[in-house]
Amino acid sequence: MSDIALTKGDQPALFRGFTVGLMLAIGIVAFAAMLVLGAYAPDLRSGRNGGSHALSTAVTGYAGLVRLAEATGRHPRIVRHPHQYDSEDLLVVTPERGSIDISAALRGREGKPTLFVLPKWLMVPDREHQGWSRYAGLMPLSEPVGVLAPGVRFTMRQYKSGGGRLVTHDLPAAVRFWAPRPIQVITGIDRNNNQQADSWRDLTPLITDRNGGIVLARLGGGPLYVLADPDLLNNRGMKEEDQAASALALLDWMNSTGAEGIAFDVAMNGFGHSQSPLKLLFEPPFLAATLAILAALLLAGIHAFGRFGPLRPRERAVAFGKAALVDNSAALIRKAGREARLGGRYAAVIRERAARIFGVPARLKGDAVDAYLDNLTGRQRFTDLARAAEEAQDRRELMETARALHAWQWEKRT
Repeated sequence: MSDIALTKGDQPALFRGFTVGLMLAIGIVAFAAMLVLGAYAPDLRSGRNGGSHALSTAVTGYAGLVRLAEATGRHPRIVRHPHQYDSEDLLVVTPERGSIDISAALRGREGKPTLFVLPKWLMVPDREHQGWSRYAGLMPLSEPVGVLAPGVRFTMRQYKSGGGRLVTHDLPAAVRFWAPRPIQVITGIDRNNNQQADSWRDLTPLITDRNGGIVLARLGGGPLYVLADPDLLNNRGMKEEDQAASALALLDWMNSTGAEGIAFDVAMNGFGHSQSPLKLLFEPPFLAATLAILAALLLAGIHAFGRFGPLRPRERAVAFGKAALVDNSAALIRKAGREARLGGRYAAVIRERAARIFGVPARLKGDAVDAYLDNLTGRQRFTDLARAAEEAQDRRELMETARALHAWQWEKRT
C-alpha cells in the first residue's frame, strides 16, 4: 500500500513561486494589521458621538477650543490615561455625569492647575446625522452638583440670564464673557453635607453674573477651578469671536508658568486607553518577545523558499516485483528471529539443484540421492554439510553452512 499518487511525467505547478510568495506576503501583512487594529481600535475612536468632551464636534463638545488652541500655538494634547495627568500643564476635565469618579484627576494634582467643567445640557443623539446631537433640555442640578460630591456639594441655580456681560474678579482685562442663555451658576457650598477639609470650603468667585451667582470659582487655596456653565468654553460658545478670545485668555491665566501646553482629558468620557492581553504583545516589555517570534517566522519562511534541489517524492511503502516480496519476507523472518531454522530448507534447495546439475537418476529417491551426491569426488560430503545446516543455532552458523553448501556445489561443477 502507498499514499503516494503515481503520475506519468512531471505535472505543471498550479501557481508560480512569485504568485505564492505575493499571496503569503499579503496574507501575513493583512493578518498583522488586523491584530494591531484589533488591539488599538478602542484608542483610535474619533469621539464623534455627540458628547461633551474634547473630541466631540457637537454643540456641547470642546473640539473647537482644542483646534483654536492648536492654531494659536498653545500645544493642546488629548489625555487618554490617568498616568498622563502628572504634568504642569493645565488639565481640563469635562465629566458628563455626576456619577463619574474624578478621584484620579484630583490625586497628585496638588499645586497643579486643574479645571473642572460641570455638565449642563441633556443631549440625545441625532438619528439623521451620525456624530450630531440634539438638545433634550437642561440637566437636573443633581448631575453638576454630584461631580465633586461627596467631598464638596454646591448649591446651584439655572435661569434665563438675558445675555448680559459677566463680571470678572482679579482676572486679566482680556477675559470678557457674555452670559449664556440660559445660565447655570453656583450659589454657594452646601455646608450641611460637605465632608471635605476646611481648605476646600473656601469658594473664591472669579466670574459671576450680575446677581452674584458664581460662574467660575477657585476651590480651596490651590489652582483648582470649577466652571459652572460649560457654554463659556464649548463649541456653542466658540461661535462668537469675543467669547473664543476670552476663553483662550482664561486658559492662559489658569496655566502654570512651567506648562508646555494644555491637557484635555477624555479618559473620564470613555475614550481612555483600554488594557487587553492582545495589546501587551505590542508594548514593552513583551514587544521584544513579539519581534523575536516574528523574526523566527520570517527566517523559517525564507528557509522554506530556499530548499536545495527539486522536491523528491517519497518511496512506496511496499515496492513492486518478486524481489520486493522476497525482501519483505526476509525482513519478516529476521524480525521474528527464525533465520536459523531455514538451514534445512536451504540444504533441500541445494539438493534439488545438484540433482539436476549432476544428472542424478530419476529412480533414486530420498537417502539414495544423498548417497549419490556423497559419492561425487571432493573434499566434503553433501550429507555432512546438510546436517550442519539443519543443526545451525544462530544466524552466524547458518551463514557459514550456507556458504559451505554453495561452495560445494560450485566445486563439483568445476
